[in-house]
Amino acid sequence: MCSLDVGRGVQAYAVKRGFMVDRFVLSSLIHMYASCGDVAAARLLSNAVEEKGVVMWNAIITGYFKNGDWKEVVEMFKGMLEVGAPFDEVTLVSVTTACGRIGDADLGDWIGGYVEEKGMVGNRNLVTALVDMYAKCGELGKAWRLFDRMQSRDVVAWSAIISGYTQADQCREALALFSEMQVAEVEPNDVTMVSVLSACAVLGVLETGKWVHSYIKWKRLPLTVVLGTALVDFYAKCGCIDSAVEAFESMPVKNSWTWTALIKGMASNGRGREALKLFSSMHEANIEPTDVTFIGVLLACSHGCLVEEGRRHFDSMIQDYGIQPRIEHYGCIVDLLGRAGLIDEAYQFIRTMLIEPNTVIWRALLSSCTVYKNAEIGE
Repeated sequence: MCSLDVGRGVQAYAVKRGFMVDRFVLSSLIHMYASCGDVAAARLLSNAVEEKGVVMWNAIITGYFKNGDWKEVVEMFKGMLEVGAPFDEVTLVSVTTACGRIGDADLGDWIGGYVEEKGMVGNRNLVTALVDMYAKCGELGKAWRLFDRMQSRDVVAWSAIISGYTQADQCREALALFSEMQVAEVEPNDVTMVSVLSACAVLGVLETGKWVHSYIKWKRLPLTVVLGTALVDFYAKCGCIDSAVEAFESMPVKNSWTWTALIKGMASNGRGREALKLFSSMHEANIEPTDVTFIGVLLACSHGCLVEEGRRHFDSMIQDYGIQPRIEHYGCIVDLLGRAGLIDEAYQFIRTMLIEPNTVIWRALLSSCTVYKNAEIGE
């Protein structure tokens, strides 16, 4: 447990007693501040040390890492390389993971070459971080080659490669890897299950997803926000709205993405009124909607031909939440007006759009012209 007040008291005592010249004391204080999230204080202390050892560098990098400051981790490591600062395998694990988060494939590739050159391929944590990094950067070939060479693969390694294939929309391959994982008798965790559920949702593989849900219950895996949201999204995309609602209600904690997954699912499955009612409940729960939430809301209005509500929510998105419309939001409004037979208004709306309309926008309007036999605008 972190206690910055106690830590600051220790630092004050160290200053008073003249202990700040001791490198071990300095490193411990830096590590304390970094671990407690006060990276600025940790960095300030480290700047006072001319020759930093690898422990001190790792303390700072760990601080940025724990705070999710991936870019700072990468930039600091690049600065370390420029001045020839020492680093070790612990440093590389943090930096490699950060490269994956921000998509810095160049530095990640350099680390991969360094690991090969220095004979570090036996470090499972480091190789797993490389697999994860390559997968997140879209370098699935490199990720697979590293994974295939691993002599010992734990659940983290399996989850990294499965997640990579899922994120690259190679969902059949992801599920095939999950089957191999089961054959290897490696127990999946919640991270694995999120990727598998996402793959099932894309492919519409209902029975496999149901098995995953049963496994989650059987193993009593904690229904985290991420796992619960993946479950809601899976059922919604497979058209099982009642199951999606059940999963939603069983979650102890929900975030905006959880609410959005169910709202979009209801809207896509012809339950627009329920989607809008859920959006009202989201507002009452003080959950801030995202731009994706409004896509679901506008989709619900479109499918229900709720023109005035659609207009109101579109204006609210801009005026009340400061969300600038994307092409998907414009597309929902064009579709809404077109379904309601307001072809002229839909055409004028397109002409006033702040971004260039794409083929999807024009196709939606043309489809409405066909339905309502408006040859003039159709031409």
